Amino acid sequence: MREEMADRNGIAVATRKRAAAFARIRAPLSPAGLILGALFLVASLTPSLIPRTPTMQGVLAGVAFGAGYAIGVFLRWLWETFELPPSRGRTPKRVKHALYWMCALIVLWAFWRAPHWQNHVRAALRMAPEEGADSFTVAAVALLAFAALLALARVLRGMAVVFSLSLAKVLPPRVASVLGVSAVLVVVIVLSNSIVLRIALQVIDSSFRQADALIPPDTAPPREAYRTGSPASLIAWENLGRMGRRFVSSAPGAHQIASLAGEPAQTPLRVYAGLPSGESAQARAQLALAELKRVGGFSRGALVIVTPTGTGWVDPAGIESIEYLRRGDVASVAMQYSYLSSPLSLMIEPEYGEESSQALFEAVYGYWRTLPHDARPRLYLHGLSLGAMNSERSLELVDVLGDPPQGALWSGPPFAARQWRRMTLMRNPGSPAWLPTFRDGRFVRFMNQHGSPVPADAPWGPMRVIYLQYASDAITFFDHRDVFSAPAWLHPRGPDVAPQMRWYPVVSTMQLVLDMMLADDAPMGFGHVFAPSHYVAAWRQVAGIQDWSAPDIARLSRTLDARRAAQIAGDEDEGGG
Repeated sequence: MREEMADRNGIAVATRKRAAAFARIRAPLSPAGLILGALFLVASLTPSLIPRTPTMQGVLAGVAFGAGYAIGVFLRWLWETFELPPSRGRTPKRVKHALYWMCALIVLWAFWRAPHWQNHVRAALRMAPEEGADSFTVAAVALLAFAALLALARVLRGMAVVFSLSLAKVLPPRVASVLGVSAVLVVVIVLSNSIVLRIALQVIDSSFRQADALIPPDTAPPREAYRTGSPASLIAWENLGRMGRRFVSSAPGAHQIASLAGEPAQTPLRVYAGLPSGESAQARAQLALAELKRVGGFSRGALVIVTPTGTGWVDPAGIESIEYLRRGDVASVAMQYSYLSSPLSLMIEPEYGEESSQALFEAVYGYWRTLPHDARPRLYLHGLSLGAMNSERSLELVDVLGDPPQGALWSGPPFAARQWRRMTLMRNPGSPAWLPTFRDGRFVRFMNQHGSPVPADAPWGPMRVIYLQYASDAITFFDHRDVFSAPAWLHPRGPDVAPQMRWYPVVSTMQLVLDMMLADDAPMGFGHVFAPSHYVAAWRQVAGIQDWSAPDIARLSRTLDARRAAQIAGDEDEGGG
């Protein structure tokens, strides 16, 4: 009888604990969590690298508040677990109310200051200040984001308690608690990876694939035999993909180049192999090589192997600059390796880009080195963002030391670029991380909006490599290891980084994650949007072009900048870039 009563009492206690666990969904907020959450929220509203819209700022503020709140609750739990004084007793109501009011005042002050802080960022990027910013939208979105995170966390905590109580019937209480929390984490991770993430990625990949195959009704295949996609081409127009068709069809004509160069010019050659053109990276590379031979690419004065971004996009500012500088006497070849945007491609299929870039380089370089030295083009590599990283990885110096290409221009290399990171870490003492000098500058140089710290007339070695980067580009300078330590690029900081930007543990990393998402929305010449005039300066160094006068270079830079700015504005009006 007693055993039966004990069982009933045990069941009743367990039931009450389960009910209490889920009742905590509506429990009052933790004072410790509120204090740290408020500090995190205030820090999230301070300047970073890229101006934020009210909605994005609100999401960041809500997530930052949630992160700070979670850390505060955990620290309070840790304090009580180790029974550190005072570890028992409830906080008096008047103290709680005082804390709540203090947090509310701090948060309200931060929302009031947020537009002013964002204008500091806009000033660093030479943008006009924004008056009358919508702080109410920021606050509303932040509240919704935090409420959603809090509700989710408390539901998961309730599930963990239920699992722990079930396991406590056969295991010690502490072991049951650990296993209960672990079980919830495993379930969340498995569901996220196996179901939610997989479905989302399938939808994203399908949408990108359909968009890539879309051919606007007014876009007809080129008729000129020297253009890829023409009736004479080895690669069908529909197999170029959307970005490939844009790349091929947007090449400037000889008359356009001549009008700026002031001398006779040629029409540059562009070759592109889309994903549908071959079943493997090697097959597409061989097809691109055959097409390059067909159009006469190896008879030009310069040949550029371009590695595109994740979607297959080639930055027109990067390739047009050298086409104008060489008066059209240049051929370029590119090959698509993904339908996804660069961040998704890097996260989901990072090996595809490297494999594709290596296959194209090996095919083109292998044929190029068989040609007589005095009858072959000067060979260069180029890539932007993820394309820069994959292009960098395609160049194995050990394999080309005996007969190296003439140079490479890599713009906006992402933080995962191995060679870029190695040379940045090995920079000469005293040079800033955002514009370092590497040894004597004969092999590699770094450039930004204001040029390179290495004098332009300094001697080069047999191969010239330039990294073009902006200090305001989080895609280049993000580093997850800076969560608890200030990054080197903040001391000193670049000219396009707001002087008011400060580093805060955890929060600054969250800001930079958002800055990476917004880097492509920066004005031209900042963030991850590279200006043609900066490409012109970089290509002149890489290709050793000295036959342009200073006034002509200035006119070319102004014209290309204005043209690119108009293109960017047109892309935004159409709803995509």
